[in-house]
Amino acid sequence: MAKKKQQQKQQDPGGPVAGIYDIDTGTCELVRDTLTADGWTIEINGVPSSHIDVDDPTQLDFEYMRWMAGLVRHHVFPGARLRALHLGGGACTLARYFDATYPDSRQVVVELDGALAALVREWFDLPRAPLLRIRVGEARAVTETLTEDSRDLVVRDVFAGAVTPPALATAEFTEHVRRVLAPGGIYVVNCGDTRDLTLAKRESATIGSVFPHTVIIADPAMLKGRRYGNVVIAGSDIPLGQDPGLARELLGGAVPAQVWLDEQVRTFARGQKILTDIP
Repeated sequence: MAKKKQQQKQQDPGGPVAGIYDIDTGTCELVRDTLTADGWTIEINGVPSSHIDVDDPTQLDFEYMRWMAGLVRHHVFPGARLRALHLGGGACTLARYFDATYPDSRQVVVELDGALAALVREWFDLPRAPLLRIRVGEARAVTETLTEDSRDLVVRDVFAGAVTPPALATAEFTEHVRRVLAPGGIYVVNCGDTRDLTLAKRESATIGSVFPHTVIIADPAMLKGRRYGNVVIAGSDIPLGQDPGLARELLGGAVPAQVWLDEQVRTFARGQKILTDIP
């Protein structure tokens, strides 16, 4: 059966094919992952952007995505299904994960690059609308149009090169996100920072100025300023990250991570200038 399935994939003209493709924002390289049966990495203008396992949507190769997924699973959401907004599309890896984890969810992925969105739909068997819709547009502009209390989860994972566009990190934008979130919802961001952690501190201060409860998840070396990497920062109007099961899960990962609760986050961000639309 497995051999027949693999033969069908090889014969499928719409499936992924390794190579370099032109997209609206430059180039996209699709690279076969030789460590998995049907895994692929997408690189945007030379920077790894997404990893997707075609056979298993619950497989998350990027550590920061595993941290995000763990935080969401250990958070309490109102209602029977998850309403998620993903700012930044890539291969829709996290959206596929939540579709498999929360059946009958409704998700929207906002992707600036229309050509990339079309390729991802062509290459991978993504859930179709209304389960998953890909909306081509600029993340802030789309967020500002959304209805109040209409999402349980907002994930920001947007990069232009190695940095998040400044307009997506300000207090004003974060206020729009809070308006869109329903009570008990959660805002989760992927912050890429250098060893001095200045951006992570300012983002933490900014999110903490809008949300009464915050958390940080990262590996200890990153939090000690020993390397460049990813820091997951989240905010909510209810406490989050307090489930002991989350801390155990994070410590048991391939790259062990720590979770800092609100008091630690505010100590980390103390004295930092909040990011605003007017520098």
